[in-house]
Amino acid sequence: MGPLIAIQHFITPSEYLEGEQLTEIRHEYIDGQVYAMGGASDRHGLITMALALIFGKQARQKRCQLFIADMKVRLNISGQDIFYYPDLLLSCEPTDREPYFRKHPCLLVEVLSESTERLDRREKMLAYQTIPSLQEYILVSQNSRQIEIYRRRNDWKPDIIQQGNFHLDCLDLSVNIEDVYIDVTL
Repeated sequence: MGPLIAIQHFITPSEYLEGEQLTEIRHEYIDGQVYAMGGASDRHGLITMALALIFGKQARQKRCQLFIADMKVRLNISGQDIFYYPDLLLSCEPTDREPYFRKHPCLLVEVLSESTERLDRREKMLAYQTIPSLQEYILVSQNSRQIEIYRRRNDWKPDIIQQGNFHLDCLDLSVNIEDVYIDVTL
């Protein structure tokens, strides 16, 4: 994803959701402020698609819903409404079915880029950890074979995977890191 560009006026969450349906540019929302999102690289897209293909069958079997980039996660932290677009969002909660966002994901994935890595590692990581249903937050490098898995059950300490298999609790799924990077030359 490219850099976030601020638009400087306050809008309500309902105005934001309504506006997102009318524009081709996606925006993230933080307490009344809207930030435009840039485009993604080919590596970013290929890695995101590989993950979706790997997760998809198991997600369906567990009656979960998996979204790529276009579904927002909604948070409320200290009375502030926040909407982010994670690269992948998995919700297994059957009552979590708002048409334009989810509030109870069990897994969120961000594919890192130079322009968003700081945001993904700090702001989003801290915000996502406040979601009671979230079991795992995954950061995926697009410049090297490295996947960081932050798990609630490990007090959000990272497991860093550079080779072999890793397990996802939310899906009860074992994944080989080579399958994540299968379409990317590093």
